[in-house]
Amino acid sequence: MKMQIKIFTLFPEIFKNYLNTSILGKALEKGLWSYQIINIRDYSTEKHKKVDDIPFGGGCGMIMQAEPVANAIDTNCDVKNTKFYYMSPRGSVFTQQKVKDIIKYENIAIVCARYEGMDQRVIEEYNMEEISLGDFVLTGGEIPALALIDCCVRCIEGVLGNGNSLDDESFGGLKTSKNNFLLEYPLYTQPRVWRNKEVPEVLLSGHHKNIETWKKQQSEEITKKIRTDLWEKYIINNN
Repeated sequence: MKMQIKIFTLFPEIFKNYLNTSILGKALEKGLWSYQIINIRDYSTEKHKKVDDIPFGGGCGMIMQAEPVANAIDTNCDVKNTKFYYMSPRGSVFTQQKVKDIIKYENIAIVCARYEGMDQRVIEEYNMEEISLGDFVLTGGEIPALALIDCCVRCIEGVLGNGNSLDDESFGGLKTSKNNFLLEYPLYTQPRVWRNKEVPEVLLSGHHKNIETWKKQQSEEITKKIRTDLWEKYIINNN
């Protein structure tokens, strides 16, 4: 299955360099995924291509109007066969589990708002799922959209040179396992000694069982220290 992504934004120039670079760019060349950037402003019916207005009920800032967004979507999407995501600070927090859900869809659309947000009615019209990167506010949805695309595309079969590398990542990669709530263990490469700091001896031993035990212990220690919320879930998951 080839994932096809439609991106709705007021700033299309933000996306192209990133999405055509490195691993994502190579996957594009292989035809493993595709994207289309749609400028919402092009679908405004206003003389000066206006896409925002003041909020009903008062409040600071401007709100993106429903009609330009809807026009853009209706012109470019097979609405019934597309899953819509709206990047919003009030959305559910983006996780590796959500990546597993998103990559099941062949056609997804990501809507990036600006100003104070977007008219609620267009969110409801297309049953958009709201997604947030965390408990903070950005100037628009473009950075979260790039993060979502990067996370999902790299998990498509054939995108990474070694697909098995997904299995050992933080949060358990794509597979359901006892490691789902662990952070990744420390990583080392040449030289063996750098500024008087040596690579842990166990990694040089060639003893695979001991190495795997060390990796697991390190993941557990790091998770317990840095992410107590994940550690609690890990303990529950393994009882």
